[in-house]
Amino acid sequence: QVQLVESGGGLVQAGGSLRLSCAVSGRTFSSYAMGWFRQGPGKEREFVAAISRSGGIAYYIDSVKGRFTISRDNAKNTVYLQMNSLQLEDTGVYYCAASAAVFSNWASRVAHDYAYWGQGTQVTVSS
Repeated sequence: QVQLVESGGGLVQAGGSLRLSCAVSGRTFSSYAMGWFRQGPGKEREFVAAISRSGGIAYYIDSVKGRFTISRDNAKNTVYLQMNSLQLEDTGVYYCAASAAVFSNWASRVAHDYAYWGQGTQVTVSS
């Protein structure tokens, strides 16, 4: 069984930064492509960022490009989301997700491609 535990959320002022972490246990971390999704108040869950097994491919939703960076440390079984220049619209619960990937340079923006999910961490951006 794969377990994902997010951390690093909190309250931050607009323009500030946070780094989310997602620790993965239970299987070989390097076998999984990883993604970050979020759900804002009254909104549908949406894709934020994804990274391939190798780390060589990364995708972002347009609204976070240039501000967020997804990365992974396969030695630490952890994926990160560095969030800079945070905006009010970034408020929400952030979830990490794992997808068993055959190809090392595959990643997905689609929630249904991810079989394993964390419990989420709250990010609140204040004005």
